[in-house]
Amino acid sequence: MEKYNSNGGEHVNSAYDITLDEPPVYQEVTFSNGDHRTVRPSVVSAFGHDTLDRVPNIDFYRNAGSVSGHRAVRPSLQELHDVFQKNGAISVPDTVEDDDEGSNVNLDEDLESAVPNDNNKGGVKFGWIRGVLVRCMLNIWGVMLFIRLSWVFGEAGWGLGIVVIALSCVVTTITGLSMSAICTNGVVRGGGAYYLISRSLGPEFGGSIGLIFAFANAVAVAMYVVGFAETVVDLLKEHDVLMVDVINDIRIVGCITVVLLLGISVAGMEWEAKAQIVLLIVLLVAIVNVFVGTFIPATDTKKSQGFFNYNSKIFLENFAPNFSVGENFFSVFSIFFPAATGILAGANISGDLRDPQVAIPKGTLLAIVITGITYLAVALCVSATVVHNATGNINDTISAPGILCNGSAAAACELGWDFSSCEVEECKFGSLNNFQVMTMVSGFGPLIIAGTFSATLSSALASLVSAPKVFQALCKDNIYTALHFFAKGYGKNNEPIRGYVLTFIISVAFIVIGDLNVIAPIISNFFLASYALINFSCFHASYAKSPGWRPAYKYYNMWMSLLGALLCCAVMFVINWWAALLTYGIEILLYIYVTVKKPAVNWGSSTQAVTFVSAVSNALSLSGVEDHVKNFRPQILALTGSARSRPALLDLAHSLSKNYGLCLTCEVFVGPRSEVLNKMNAGMERNQLWLRKTKRKAFYAAVACDDFRDGTDSLLQSSGLGRMKPNILMTGFKSNWSTAGTEAVQTYVGILHDAFDFEYGTVLLRMSEGLDVSHIVEAEDEMLKAAKEQQELDNDMMSNGGKSRGLFRKSRKSSQQVLATRVCGPPPVQVAKMNEKLVAASAQFKNKQPKGTIDVWWLFDDGGLTLLLPYILTTRKKWKDCKLRIFIAGQPGRSELDKQEMKSLLDKFRINCSDINVIEDIHVKPSSNSLKTLDDMIEPFRLHEGSKDKAQAEAVQKEHPWKISDEELMRFEEKTNLQVRLNELLKKNSKSANLIIVSMPIARKESVSDFLYMAWLDILTKDLPPTLLIRGNHKSVLTFYS
Repeated sequence: MEKYNSNGGEHVNSAYDITLDEPPVYQEVTFSNGDHRTVRPSVVSAFGHDTLDRVPNIDFYRNAGSVSGHRAVRPSLQELHDVFQKNGAISVPDTVEDDDEGSNVNLDEDLESAVPNDNNKGGVKFGWIRGVLVRCMLNIWGVMLFIRLSWVFGEAGWGLGIVVIALSCVVTTITGLSMSAICTNGVVRGGGAYYLISRSLGPEFGGSIGLIFAFANAVAVAMYVVGFAETVVDLLKEHDVLMVDVINDIRIVGCITVVLLLGISVAGMEWEAKAQIVLLIVLLVAIVNVFVGTFIPATDTKKSQGFFNYNSKIFLENFAPNFSVGENFFSVFSIFFPAATGILAGANISGDLRDPQVAIPKGTLLAIVITGITYLAVALCVSATVVHNATGNINDTISAPGILCNGSAAAACELGWDFSSCEVEECKFGSLNNFQVMTMVSGFGPLIIAGTFSATLSSALASLVSAPKVFQALCKDNIYTALHFFAKGYGKNNEPIRGYVLTFIISVAFIVIGDLNVIAPIISNFFLASYALINFSCFHASYAKSPGWRPAYKYYNMWMSLLGALLCCAVMFVINWWAALLTYGIEILLYIYVTVKKPAVNWGSSTQAVTFVSAVSNALSLSGVEDHVKNFRPQILALTGSARSRPALLDLAHSLSKNYGLCLTCEVFVGPRSEVLNKMNAGMERNQLWLRKTKRKAFYAAVACDDFRDGTDSLLQSSGLGRMKPNILMTGFKSNWSTAGTEAVQTYVGILHDAFDFEYGTVLLRMSEGLDVSHIVEAEDEMLKAAKEQQELDNDMMSNGGKSRGLFRKSRKSSQQVLATRVCGPPPVQVAKMNEKLVAASAQFKNKQPKGTIDVWWLFDDGGLTLLLPYILTTRKKWKDCKLRIFIAGQPGRSELDKQEMKSLLDKFRINCSDINVIEDIHVKPSSNSLKTLDDMIEPFRLHEGSKDKAQAEAVQKEHPWKISDEELMRFEEKTNLQVRLNELLKKNSKSANLIIVSMPIARKESVSDFLYMAWLDILTKDLPPTLLIRGNHKSVLTFYS
């Protein structure tokens, strides 16, 4: 942005904030909540008054993905929106301290959050020519240009030969366009193909392809070096100066070459770049030498070997294919295509490029064009000057004029040479037989040998640099934790010295013991797999239509990218089908490994975007379909509080909904919004992360409200999306209802009434030990926090010779003080035993259940929910050893008939049970002891208005309208006695059950008082094994129709 000096009377840009370009001034500030952080004083903004708001600036966006340490921030919405403190200074935090929970990544390893490394002033950064164009051209111009290109066009003819080159260029060009789109969609760090794929498709694809791509480059070094060594050994053999024998000489020369190349690489990227320039010059001279040679008049020796300068008859004769035995278009294509697989040479050193977003597209695409034209030009020149077959005998001339020339050697015949013998016997010369055609055609043969040396060494050097760079980026991301050792870099350019050594060892190993003829097709397929995923990444990101997909490079098409990916996969099978299958197998295994390990990274991949799009699309599709009883699924809203507070309730809800339906674990924060909102927001991600880590397939939801019942109502009414909406409320039994107070009881019972009003099925879980372990969780967190602080203090003391350091000298406490202030003494023995039992009970439903029964007391028809939920439990692995026992109420004298009717119904529902019990004496009056227990339970909440006069009774009832009246007890005496009697029967028949499920009684609104209803629930489930009270919404959830 342009600035003007106001002192000279010139225009001043009012939107320019000079403080954003200068080093900020920081102040140490301790906030009211105890947080201590560095803040930056506010400045007068462009708007002419003191405000926290800031004009848009790149610094606010640079580190948006930081996962640990300091990150630049703009003023938060709360800082702008909260009540203004008149006596407080306006300040905007410039940095904040992230807690590092769930993150083990150091700041310098966080590639997504790192600011571009400008402080390495001495680091070498390349432009698009030296960094990308030169490397790609050298990698694509391989030995194929000088040794096998003439053979390819000899076999396929220049007609199909052009198709071979064109098809190769189509694949590489589409890949180049896709890569251009990806690398212009944000800042590109080091890692090349791995970085592009991992940031687009996620760590699963990136981690799998990154490892095999780095390995492929390491083995490619061995292949290129062996190609160089074979040429050198051929020269030694020609001059009879072999050191040992051919095989061992290749190994010796290869190992010496790798050592020299390693020295150049380790010396630094600047030396490597200079070496590449020298090799490029040699290669260009060799290519020009070929073109020059085609214009030099051919000698008789060259004519005998098939070279005749430019001739239209030779050119026309070479148009048609002339495949040898066992060769076809695909076999020829598979031999040529690996020559085109050097387009990632520039992208692989993306971390060493000055501007990767500009350099990679421009350099790569231009390299594809230049090398494609070069291959085509050289091949057509050879096709116009060299015949397919030649004897090499200078005496095979035609002396008699007028001979009719036909057959495969017609062009040579018309030029006065008789190569017809090649039709019956094998010849050693011509484009089909001689791999050294380029040397013969060229103006100066040794230059072709130098060009071959240059092509092999430049490709080897590029691969030797690429492999460690890609491997280092992979290790920095810590996807494979065992390989993190290789992430460390050295020097100004962060050189991966350890990676260089590993690449050197792999290369030498394959030079010494590797069968490169077998390895070569696998390596080619590894490269092609990378190309396929780059194309698929571009397609996938475009298909996801994420707003974050905004590539600056516009000349791409998502369907073209998909075609490119399919072409790459097809070419893999064309080159070698078993190598393609092996590549897919290795990639799938690595993908599964990374998926299982779940690395703690989030790069905003297109996989996430497509998942979101699919979820929205499926939810919308589902909303257009009416509910059907056959498709009923338990979708549970569980009032667990924090996800860790009531593990037994969460585990049981999870068992009911896992792989079947939706599970929401919900929390209501009660209090003024300004006080509880921060706590709620802080817990959202933490609770969801805990659910994911503990493999609970559930969602965490929370609301802040002044009243618990209002908050629960909000959850009941607004939770879910479309058809994916909760239909069951699951909560724990309020075991302290008798001491909790009137308001708490009214709130609890009111929530149950609300659930019935909203037509929710309702499930209550009671366990004698209780459900709430939040006090234990809080104590554990305090202990862990204290232990962590103690460890940090001890480390600080150790690193400082036992003395505290400056800033912390007064604020730090000793280890004993930290623990003393954080953790109270041990609880009393009785409390400790209760906590121990509570913790054991809370894990009851997490463990596999022993052999036993699930007793279902299906007393009232509620649509079948009371029967369906226990059936679902029996389908779970943890509950598979538990059998269903059904208990029903029956009339005296017809128990067998009732049993048969229930058995018939269960058979139609296709629900198996081990036993059906008909309870005939359910109407019998409960024992006096049981009734006394109930009376004692409700005594504190009774009005006893019958023992008072009318005026006094009315006054008491007006003062305590929530109490149980004598009239109410008389009116609901039978229903009250039923709950007491059921408890007796439950103790008698189901005391040893693993889980008891009972039809839940319903209290009619404004008829049954809240305390009487709580007494019903309490007396019904008292002194029993874990008990579920279930009441469906009286809509069928079971059907026997198909």
